[in-house]
This record gives sequence, C-alpha cells and structure tokens, in this order.
Amino acid sequence: MSIQKILICDDSQTDLMNLKNALADTHCILITASNGDEAVKKAKSEQPDVIFLDIVMPEMDGYAACRTLRDDPATKHIPVIFVSSKSQKADRVWAQMQGAKDLIAKPYEAKEIAEKLAAL
Repeated sequence: MSIQKILICDDSQTDLMNLKNALADTHCILITASNGDEAVKKAKSEQPDVIFLDIVMPEMDGYAACRTLRDDPATKHIPVIFVSSKSQKADRVWAQMQGAKDLIAKPYEAKEIAEKLAAL
C-alpha cells in the first residue's frame, strides 16, 4: 500500500505534535484533527490512506469515531490505528472490535509508528 496522506487525531496538542514529528520522515501529507467528529469529517473529505486516532477525547471518542468510519461506505476502507494510553489486552480487543487495525500504546517510539505503517 502506498501511503501518501495521513490523518492524525488527538485532543492533546502535545501528543498531536509528537505524532507529527514521528511521521515527519514519511514525507506524507499530514492532516490533523482534535476530536473524533472532526476526524470523521476530514476522513470523508480528505480520504487519507491511514488514520492514527486517539481513544480518550471529548465529544466523540476514538471508539465512536472508528465505528462511524467503519460503518460509512466512503471511509470503511481506510485503516485506523489507535494511539492511546489505554493499552491493556481488553483495550486492544475492543479496538479491533470497533474496526481498528492496531493499537499503539503511549508513550511510543517513532520507529513503532513507522513499523505499523510498513505493515499496512
């Protein structure tokens, strides 16, 4: 899969910047969102190749956003990878049940992000 456009969503500006820095070497177009609702809207309009999505966010959380993306014919093909402090086995299972491809636990190293992208 050739990845050219990535949507990253996190309500924390610090975590958003960390993800942007981790993805800087990809030379992809990086689109940002600060909540689940904004991520769903941008996913529909921008059609990114992959979405990195936080779970714990105000308004629409990552799980709800992932379900919305999964259930919409316009976005169901876009892989979602959660990036969250929620990293127990139950969180990973629940993430997959919502339609996510994977879950990266915070804190992470930039190479983990690159490895997940390479595996798509």
